[in-house]
Amino acid sequence: MSAITEFIEKHFLHFNAAALVDASKAYKEHLNKDGKMMITLAGAMSTAEMGIILAEMIRQDKVHIISCTGANLEEDLMNLVAHSHYKRVPNYRDLSPQDEWDLLENGFNRVTDTCIPEEEAFRRLQKHIEKLWKGAQEKGERFFPHEYMYQMLKSGVLEQYYEIDPKNSWMLAAAEKNLPIIVPGWEDSTMGNIFASYCIKGELVPSTVKSGIEYMTYLADWYRGNSSGHGVGFFQIGGGIAGDFPICVVPMMYQDLEWTDVPFWSYFCQISDSTTSYGSYSGAVPNEKITWGKLDIHTPKFIVESDATIVAPLMFAIILEM
Repeated sequence: MSAITEFIEKHFLHFNAAALVDASKAYKEHLNKDGKMMITLAGAMSTAEMGIILAEMIRQDKVHIISCTGANLEEDLMNLVAHSHYKRVPNYRDLSPQDEWDLLENGFNRVTDTCIPEEEAFRRLQKHIEKLWKGAQEKGERFFPHEYMYQMLKSGVLEQYYEIDPKNSWMLAAAEKNLPIIVPGWEDSTMGNIFASYCIKGELVPSTVKSGIEYMTYLADWYRGNSSGHGVGFFQIGGGIAGDFPICVVPMMYQDLEWTDVPFWSYFCQISDSTTSYGSYSGAVPNEKITWGKLDIHTPKFIVESDATIVAPLMFAIILEM
């Protein structure tokens, strides 16, 4: 047992702290029974460098499929190739509109206390992925957003830019295992916006990148093939479309396709600081998901109401000790 786990088991005894421990132990139990696990990434977890520990979760087969926003998909690669050019702003709460404008003028896009460099991050990826998009279109081929990213990583063209230890990139770890990834709403990302700009200019057609509907059918096929035995668990970091989209695959199959043999998600945990009120789906308690046909009455359910950048690495550290 590591010092982290010993500390947590001694001090994390009540309230959110206890929920963290209980959810982590239930995650381990789920895997020990040969269950599969989906992790969903909302927010800016890649820019928060969640990849340092998530990559190890992937390498050790503690996660079997990921759903993430387009931003998390690309921002892990941006951190991989442009880390030294990032600018940290510890006093971000004190920035004036003029301060923000100055960051923009200097080619920085701010995510809380971290500014992503436009030229070294966005444009560095753009010139390589553009070739893959256009090459696929010329051949009449179509791929998912994450598959283009995998092609770019596996080709080795980014290695010349690596600025962090590659083992800390969760996307690189995922590409090496060809891990299934779902990216709902990819259009709402920098690379998605860039792709749209090429379509507007007539250089690409939208169908060159597979759509969200195709992601849902891809997920349905994956779920059917992996939900036997102890089933598939759902570990949600944050809220938003990264979690909302994939969790709906179960009621879609059961209610709309009338595949009544489809099992519910067999574990559920959400790390969230969203207020449980005001119609917030991200803040809805897990029991609400029972009424939508997503979770069973007996599904282990947990909420850790805290900052994911603090608690997710702690939970992953516990889970990695198996």
